[in-house]
Amino acid sequence: MRTQAPLLAPVFRSDGQARLLSLLLLGDEELSVTDLADRGQMPYPTVHREITRLLDAGILAERQVGRTRLIRANPESPLTEPLRQILLVATGPVALLAEELGNVPGVESAFLYGSFAARMRGVEGRAPSDIDVMVVGTPDAAAVYDACRRVEHLVGRPVNPTISTREELSHESGFLEHVRANPIVHVLGEPPWQ
Repeated sequence: MRTQAPLLAPVFRSDGQARLLSLLLLGDEELSVTDLADRGQMPYPTVHREITRLLDAGILAERQVGRTRLIRANPESPLTEPLRQILLVATGPVALLAEELGNVPGVESAFLYGSFAARMRGVEGRAPSDIDVMVVGTPDAAAVYDACRRVEHLVGRPVNPTISTREELSHESGFLEHVRANPIVHVLGEPPWQ
């Protein structure tokens, strides 16, 4: 299945390739092809094809543990660091926010909304100047703001958190109707609505 190049990072072949590279180049863990398919929310055969291309290009490296192939960024490739820098700005907020917010007690889920989410979902428009993230749960607000500031520093764009409980998200308001009617990008936990 062919997909369009992502609007936020048109230098990548597809949105799927950008997501896979984000998972591998912005973290430091080795992941199996199955884990990559799950985390990237992509079909296994697509992930397998993309991983093969990236291994052949030398951007990724692998090692075999039993019958499992573990994939990681290739630190020896001259392309790894420049790609990491592009991904930090273009797709990195999802992976970075998942890691940061995952460490904040009381965060049940989180998702991106607004123009950044729309561009990631292929909606054309101006390049987003900031990143809007909805944090669902009852976390300490200062911890959420600190986590977002750390991500903001890495990606070079303002990260604007909104904190709501699931109950608050079930109410009707113009703001919530707008959020529900437009694309969101899942970051962490279960989305409050489908």
